[in-house]
Amino acid sequence: MLEKILVPDIGDYADVDVIEVTVKVGDTIDKEAELICLETDKATMEIPSPKAGVVKQLLVKVGDKVSKDSPILELEVADGSAAKPAAQKTAAKKPAPAKEPKEPVKTAKQQASQAEPPKKSAPVGKVGDGYAGPGTRRFARELGVNLKQVPGTGRKGRVMTPDVKSYVQDAMQGGGAGMQVASLPQVDFTKFGACELKPLGRIQKKSGAFLHASWVNIPHVTQFDEADITELEIFRKGQKEIAAKQGLKLTPMVFLLKAVVACLKEFPKFNTSLTTDGEQLVYKKYYNVGVAVDTPNGLVVPVIKDVDSKGLFELAADLGEVSKRAREGKLSGADMQGGCFTISSLGGIGGTAFTPIVNAPEVAILGVSKSQQKPVWEKDKFVPRLMLPVSLSYDHRVIDGADAVRFTTYMVNLLADIRRLLL
Repeated sequence: MLEKILVPDIGDYADVDVIEVTVKVGDTIDKEAELICLETDKATMEIPSPKAGVVKQLLVKVGDKVSKDSPILELEVADGSAAKPAAQKTAAKKPAPAKEPKEPVKTAKQQASQAEPPKKSAPVGKVGDGYAGPGTRRFARELGVNLKQVPGTGRKGRVMTPDVKSYVQDAMQGGGAGMQVASLPQVDFTKFGACELKPLGRIQKKSGAFLHASWVNIPHVTQFDEADITELEIFRKGQKEIAAKQGLKLTPMVFLLKAVVACLKEFPKFNTSLTTDGEQLVYKKYYNVGVAVDTPNGLVVPVIKDVDSKGLFELAADLGEVSKRAREGKLSGADMQGGCFTISSLGGIGGTAFTPIVNAPEVAILGVSKSQQKPVWEKDKFVPRLMLPVSLSYDHRVIDGADAVRFTTYMVNLLADIRRLLL
């Protein structure tokens, strides 16, 4: 009896790409044998056969898009008594090939019931082909991984998304020895004119290597927004004289520190770090915020501790003190450790927006550019408002885009009405 096999319930996905068809017309298959492989932006799914039988007609091909109840193939269904002899007959007629034996396909339930395999088991795939689906290729590009260096464990050596994750984790645990990023060519610039060679400073060398590692290993996304800080600036300027009498400089950064901590409390996932195995999140119960400081020797990031328990003037004192020691080159290692989140402000210099690099092992960083007077429509007319551009870069392995938008929206609302910081 012919039976049409359909795509089962695959959740909320629709129009999913077919990246592999694993059977052909005439094949005798068992129940739970893999029929096709689907790939979305987030996952790869293998669709098993609900019954045993003989494939009579394929109704999909690689490149098609399918949804729930889309037809896959027509199957001549065999009952239990007929299926076994048919399989035996096929086995007798067609001996197993001498090359790599095909492992039986297991359902997700069967796989989950098995013990975890050793992490260092020999890879099934062949290194060098770089054969992978579009979702895996996109994921590898975000991490800066060359797929031709990743052993693929999928069918016919196809590189799967978990293969890329394992490759990156092994590289990080081994100090980056396995992560081979293509090097840039050496150029003799003297052929084109006079040149002068100057060595990088100590801080530039250290921070350069760290920033490169962060950029390669963390899939960055940046969310942009603007905060209306008109009322905040009026209040800040009104308090400047009081602060000055105490020898303090009340800068916009002090208000940003308070706003960021309020956001970290509202959205705890931003106050986490991903474990090195990529399996767990460390939720921190303290609120230390790093502040990038431009010094003659390069950029450094001292950390302001316990921001949540300090008032504006106390934060102004801490910020002024660590900034002074940073410019004098007197920061200790402890001064730059223990951060939960980082703020990098270029507002004193200029610019409209930028994409700051996440300060690993943190999962997000806030960039602040120069505030500008802009016409803003209020009720029935344009009014001048002081707008502050903000740029939130985040680790997309931990934070989704929707979470990032909620974070920036909450923050700009706080900055627009600083009375909210007292709630």
